This record gives sequence, structure tokens and C-alpha cells, in this order.
Amino acid sequence: MSLGKTVWMMTTAMTVALVPLAGASAEDSVGNETITVTGYRASLEKAFELKRNAVGSQDSIVAEDIAAFPDLNLAESMQRIPGVAITRDAGEGRQIVLRGLGPDFTRTQLNGMEVLTNTASGMDNRGNISRTRAFDFSMFASELFNRVTVQKSWAADQDEGGIAGTVELATAKPFDYDGFKAVVSAKGMTNTNEVSVTPRIVGMISDRSGPFGALISAAYSTNDSNEYGYRNWGWGQIKVDSAHIGPGVSAADSAQLQNGSLFSPQAVTYSTWYTHRERLGLTGAFQYQPSDQFGIDLDLLYGRLTNHRDDYALAAAGTNAISGNVNTPANTQVLISDTIQGNTLVAAKYSGVDLRSERNAMNDTTNFYEATLNGHYDISNAFKAKAMVGYSRSEYALPVFDKVFMEAKNHTVGYDNRDEDNPSNSYDFDTTDPSQWSLMRLDAQETGIVSDYDNAKLDFDWAVDSASHITFGASYKKFLNRGWNRNNKIFYNVPTDTAIPDSDKGTVPHDTTLNYIVGNPDTVFPLMGFNRDLSYLPTTGGTDYAVVEKTLAGYVQYDLNTVVLGLPLRANAGVRYFSTDLLSAGLANGTPVAITHHYNSFLPAANIALDVSDDVVARFSINRNLSRPALTDLAVAGSVSTTSSNSIGGSISAGNPNLKPFMADSIEASLDYYQGNSGYASIGAFYKNMEDMSTSENSVVTYGSTGYPLSLLQPTQSANTLFNYSRPVNGRGAHIAGIEAAVKKDFDFLPAPFDKFGVTGNVTYADGNNGVIYNYGTASQFTQRLPLFNLSKFSANVTLYYETDSWGARISEAHRSRYLTDGGSGGNIGSGIEPTDNVDFAAHYNLSDNLKLVVEGINLTNQPIIQYTDVSAKRLLVNTTSGQTFTFGVTYEF
Repeated sequence: MSLGKTVWMMTTAMTVALVPLAGASAEDSVGNETITVTGYRASLEKAFELKRNAVGSQDSIVAEDIAAFPDLNLAESMQRIPGVAITRDAGEGRQIVLRGLGPDFTRTQLNGMEVLTNTASGMDNRGNISRTRAFDFSMFASELFNRVTVQKSWAADQDEGGIAGTVELATAKPFDYDGFKAVVSAKGMTNTNEVSVTPRIVGMISDRSGPFGALISAAYSTNDSNEYGYRNWGWGQIKVDSAHIGPGVSAADSAQLQNGSLFSPQAVTYSTWYTHRERLGLTGAFQYQPSDQFGIDLDLLYGRLTNHRDDYALAAAGTNAISGNVNTPANTQVLISDTIQGNTLVAAKYSGVDLRSERNAMNDTTNFYEATLNGHYDISNAFKAKAMVGYSRSEYALPVFDKVFMEAKNHTVGYDNRDEDNPSNSYDFDTTDPSQWSLMRLDAQETGIVSDYDNAKLDFDWAVDSASHITFGASYKKFLNRGWNRNNKIFYNVPTDTAIPDSDKGTVPHDTTLNYIVGNPDTVFPLMGFNRDLSYLPTTGGTDYAVVEKTLAGYVQYDLNTVVLGLPLRANAGVRYFSTDLLSAGLANGTPVAITHHYNSFLPAANIALDVSDDVVARFSINRNLSRPALTDLAVAGSVSTTSSNSIGGSISAGNPNLKPFMADSIEASLDYYQGNSGYASIGAFYKNMEDMSTSENSVVTYGSTGYPLSLLQPTQSANTLFNYSRPVNGRGAHIAGIEAAVKKDFDFLPAPFDKFGVTGNVTYADGNNGVIYNYGTASQFTQRLPLFNLSKFSANVTLYYETDSWGARISEAHRSRYLTDGGSGGNIGSGIEPTDNVDFAAHYNLSDNLKLVVEGINLTNQPIIQYTDVSAKRLLVNTTSGQTFTFGVTYEF
């Protein structure tokens, strides 16, 4: 379904939603009988009820029972919320973007306290290990939660942070149910890129006895995913001298190749990323509520996410590669043919190319622990107190990262990137012939990351009169993030490659564009005597650092619930003060460094909700809030990555602990129309003016000028090798403005059986930009205004559903327009991802009041992920697909 069709359906549905209905609504009294809607429709109704009663702008997703969440993944479900778009990895949603602002700008709370998880992607084009402030929603099974609320506006009684908003996750509690409750669900899952069927099992039991209640739940699943396709490591300007240009290249093209003005791809690679994922979640909830005046809740959660990955690549990245200049006598490459578009070498064929294959075996695990104790006590009818203490910990470990590089020398290789939808390579030999391949190199890595949160809050509520309340309180929060990496690489191609037995070689055992020979880490490592234990090595430069933040905060807020001119009015206004002490410590070029930083501020906020009529609510919000800089941006250390290119040898990223937080003044307004339980329509606008937004200084420098040790370079590189160098700085600021529209409509005005249809959807338009500095510190320095990273100007989704007492089905589409992920490198201005349209499906059939059959489909159109670099030239980086995922199973309620 296209974006045009999505917007057309939403416009039509919104028009229908505003037409007055005759007859019963979704929940009306008919005689003495009450019509009660259940299932997906009921979850929508409860979500809209929560939205209507809120003072500020918020949206919720509600599950009536555990194992009844509308989607398989929390991120997949949240993309149905207006203003929310998601990033995907390994075939499922991973992180969210809210109103055009990236994952680092959104706070996540679990049962009332702020939390963070650290996981990883198998693809370094997508950031690999996520050492960020962004919450990774692939960590938990969605069945563990019964409500997700996205707070878009901010009030003084909320924790500061999260310019975009706050995501509140809530697990089930025993007092959510009237008495005993038990649910079990068992499903099988499969993907079209793999042949396996994997389990997804959920169970919950809850009971109450007088003032006591207890609930435990568990969710376990495994799944196999395989994302494969085409990849370029990057694009850079190259020089090819006349001795390496064949007679088939025109004189005009030869002149451009020799003057270094053309951009060429690096490595032209076929790649496969296979992941076997195991996910376990356990929750416990214990409540003691002897009266309405006093209660204590203890919530416990444990999560474990384990990835067993096998990544494969066939790259033109051997000793003589397609990845940089071809202008020395040592180079064996000869350019046979070429196609130039603008200043880009979009297609070419070289002889004398050395290919390399890669197999990378990785095992990583994230363990998450959280405990939250909440209590409330009514000191008197007019004075109430609430308290919370909590602790969470995320532990990421990558103990296995074993990589074997094989090399096949002196071949003719062609590539064609003219069509980003169908990139292709050609080779002059059988890439599955083991006799062509010898050992080139072995790599090993180990990584560890820990994130801790300590939270404590104390809040008071004083009822001045029946209409007015004054709330005030204080909080303490300590956040710690520390991590490290060790790596070792040994080259076996000097002076020539090393022969190994064919028994240590094999082909790619998963779906791939083209098969080829790879080495087996389990046999090649011991064969070569490679020491897999890296504990004897120093940590990798730029990775061994810790960030500690301690924040004290207090607030006072006035809450009003009254009637003005006959119209119900709810409002709050307050101010929050915070004071943060930051410590950034680590190793920079092997030397211990520690830098402290302090900042504080007052943050005012006001929110108003006016019931203009029985059906219409108008909202207005204004506030000042902040987001803290990304963790990697605050690091005292830097990191170095190398390539086999001899034009640009790699990249260096350094941090800046003295970055200021990003302050934002926000204003928004909306108008909501509620048509009983069967219809809803909303339109709103928002604007954020952000100060001190971080931007990057990007320049090309000689490696020797950076101060990093030469030991991190490849054998063919030296202190004079050019590197891309970047570091974050506070910029002049940025702004973002947008419009949101949403609709929900049950078609109960139609004759049976069409009266069981319904539609819900939304569309968001957002626009904002920021300045990115290029060639910093040189005579050619300039600033380019680019769209904010992660901002899609258009995002939309629509769900068409049909539901009866016996069965139900729904189909959903989520659209996200093009967006940038970073400022680009190597002379490219910006890098990003092309538009995506994802279609999902779900259906159920009630065999009885307790037993339900379910089937679901994710990514029905097998939407590719296409990444590019340079906003003008759109040079291809990645084109991959992850297949369609299907689940089927049963759910039983006791």
C-alpha cells in the first residue's frame, strides 16, 4: 500500500468519523443489556479513554490480558502511535523516533523509573553495539507488558530529560484483575529466509487474597533471521593513474579518473547476516493494599537477550582492492570499463583485483535486572504522599567475536550500482572453488558494557480545595555507564597468503545473493594457534571509558480541575529545578583521563485541557526541557577504525565531555473529537526550538596528526595516511515543527456483516534542520544545513480491522519517508535510509471462551532497507531484505 493510499484512507475515515450516527455506539445500553466490545477494538477504546482524561498530550497502547498485545514487538506496536517511527534490524523493530527526534531524545521508564538497555546489531552500518541513551525495544517480549504510554508533552512533576517525550512501560499487576487469573500461549514462528520453526511461549498466573496480591509471568522465544543483500563500505574520491587505465576507457573519463574528482565505492560486497536470537523475560509483581489510603507495590523484572550471529561477506577488499586509489607500481588493478554519472563512478570493471571473504561468528548477551518499590500513603484527606525507590542494571557482553578472512587473488571483478534497487557484481571465476582461496587474516574481539540506574523519588499532593491541588517533590538519580573493548588481528598474507586445508573451508549455509568460500573460525583459529583469550591485551583506544551522572531535582506544580464558563477545565503549571554533576573518565591514547562537568537549570511547564463540548477536547502545552548528550559524545576517549583503502585509511571518532545539554522550548496545541466509543479524530501542531544541539566537526587529516599509536594501523598504512576525523561540538541550535492527525472509526453504521469493520490511522509531518561542519580547521571549512538526523518528514500508518465475537483480523501498513542517519564522511554530505512501507497482518479465532487460535504476519512485502550516502548523489551503501515472518499458535485463559 502506498503513502497516497494510506492518506486517502485516513482522510476518508476522518470524514466518516465526523458524521453523526444514529443507533447504538460501541458500548450502549439496550434495554437491560450492556453491549461490551472485546479484543482489539476494546484495547483501542481503553487507549482513547486514557488519552481523553489526560491533561497533556499522550497516546497509549493497551492489552486486555498478557499475550494479547497487538504486535509481536513493542517497537512494532508503538509505530501505530501518531508521531512514532521505528528503526529495524534483524527483521524486527528495534528503536523509536518520536516526532522526528532520534532515539537518544526519548526517555524510557519501566514501572515508574528510568531504564536503559544495551544490545547490538550485526551490521556496523547501523551502529553495531548500541552504547547510547536509546532504549532498545527488541530486548523484551511484548507479552510482558499490558500498557505502553507515550507522553509527548511535559509537566514539572515528570523527570527532566527527553526533549521528544517519555515512553512509560507497565507490566501487569495482580490488582489489575478481579481475582485469580492465568494465561498460557504457545506459538511457532518462521521466516521465509530460513527453514526453521521456532517457539514463542508465554505464561502468567495471578491471584489475590484480601489485601495481598501476587503475579508472576514468563515469556520465552527463539527465532532465526537472515538479512542479506548488497553493501558498499562507503564512497570516496579516488585517483587512478594512466598505467592502470585500460584502452576501453575514454580519454574524457581517463582525465577525471586521474585528477581525483570521482567518487568510487569501497569493497562492493555481497553480505549475509544470520542471527539466532533467544529472548527470556520474567516478571514478578507483589501488592499489599490494606485500604485505599495505603499501599505498597514491588515490581521485579529480568530479561535476557542472546544473539548467536554468523555474518558473511564477499568483498573486493583484498590486498589490491576496489576501495581507493590505484596509482602506485604495487597496484595490480587495471580499469577495463567504466560508467560515470556526474562525479560518481557508478559502474566499473577491474582486472587484477584481490577478493576477500569474511565469516564472523559472534555470541553476545544482554542481561537486564530491575526492581522498583512504590508506595502511597494518605496522611489525611487533603494531604497525600508517594515514594519510589528503584534500581536497574543492563549488562552487555560480547565474549566471542571470531572472524576469518580468506583471499582469492588476481581476478576480474565488475560492479554496477546504477540502480539502487538491483545492484550487482560480476566475477571471472567460480567463487565456491576452495582451491582459489587462502588465509589472509584473523580477528578477535571482546566487549563489555554496563549501565546502572539508581532512582529515588518522594512526592506530595495537597488538596487546597475540591478544584485545586499543589504537588511538590524531590528526586535523586544516579546513572553509570562503563565499557571496554579488546581486539587482536593477525595478518597471514605477508609476504603471501597462507594455505589451509579445504576441510577448514566451506560455503555460506544460508540464503545469499551469491555463494562463496569462507573459513571456519572453529577450526582455523586452533590451526593457526591464534590465542582466543584477549585478557592479556590492553583495551582498544576510545572504548575504555565511564560516564557518571548524579542529578538532584525538585519541583512544585499547581493542578486545577474546575469549570470555566460552563466548560470543564483541567490544567497544571509548575517549575522543576535540576542540578547534574558529570564525570567522564577513561583512557585516551593509553593515558588515564578524568573530566568533570556541572550544569543546572530551571524548567517551567504548563498544560491545559478544555472540554469545549461533550465531544471535543482542546489542549495546549508549553514547556522548557532538556536532553543530555549521547554517551559516546561525552567520552574522553576516541576510537579508530581502518579500511584497506589507500586514499582514506579509515575513520577516527573522538568525544567531548564538556558538551552542554540540549535545551528546548516546546509549544503544542491539539483538538480531539470523541464520538462515543466508535469514533475519534484529532489534529495537532507542535514546535520545538532547541539550543546547543550537538553537531559534528568532520575533517580529513593525516593519522600522525591525531596522536593515536601507529600500532592500530594496517601494514600498508603509515602516519601520513589520510583519515576521516570527527568529534561532536555544541552547535547554534535547531528547530523542528510538525502537524499530527489521527482517526479511529468503527463502521457500525453499515449493514451486517460490514458493521464489524473499523479503521484507525494517523499521519505526521515534521520538518527541522541543523548545521553540520565539514573540513573543520581547514581553509575549505563550511557548514551545511541538513535535516535533523533520524527525521522523516512524513510518517503514517493505517490499520483496517474486522472483529466479531468469534473471530477477528487486521492488516496494517506503516510508512516512513527518507531520513538521514549521520553527516556522511569522505566528502559525502549526509547518509541516510530510503523510504519504507511495512505491511503486517494478524488474525484470531475463538474456539471457546477460553481458547483462541492466532496467526500473524510481519513484513508481508519483504520491504528492503536501502541506505545511501550523499543527499545529492544518493550513492548506494546497503540494499538488504530480511524476509517475511509468520507466527501461529494458541492462547488459553483460565
